[in-house]
Amino acid sequence: MNKMILKFGYIGGIIVSAFMCWVTYLMKQNPEEQPSMLLGFSSMVLAFGTMIYGVNQIRKQNNNQITFGKACKAGFLMSLLISTIYVAVWLVIYYNFFPDFMERYGDIMIKNAKPEEIVKVTEEVKWMKKVYQSPFGVIAMTYVEVLPLGIVISLLNAFIQSKLAKNKK
Repeated sequence: MNKMILKFGYIGGIIVSAFMCWVTYLMKQNPEEQPSMLLGFSSMVLAFGTMIYGVNQIRKQNNNQITFGKACKAGFLMSLLISTIYVAVWLVIYYNFFPDFMERYGDIMIKNAKPEEIVKVTEEVKWMKKVYQSPFGVIAMTYVEVLPLGIVISLLNAFIQSKLAKNKK
């Protein structure tokens, strides 16, 4: 089980990090354009798809048997590994190649805000810039981007995998 967790966690981490590198590159090349949230979210779903497949493989290795708890634990650990790789890659990109990210991103957010939302968005940008002043803030904000989705998908997948295991008895 541990090998499967590592294998599919690494694969998912590579997938989501590769997309992040690409989106970051595009953002640096086109500083006036807002990064695609749909592309970012899709890459996360694709990465967590490896977790779904990994838990399915664990169930198959165990004669199509897995409990909700074991499926949830495996899925959560893969999600944590995927998210940690994502965070680590972002830290390298941010501190070495894109230290003005928050300035650029904040400018884009304010520029694209509706007139009635400019004050609210400006306050959000100020808060994000303050959080980004600390490495711990960068780490926390980056985990918040990706890990909650992994947890939700882990729970849903654990429920489905445990139901599939019960139906195979």
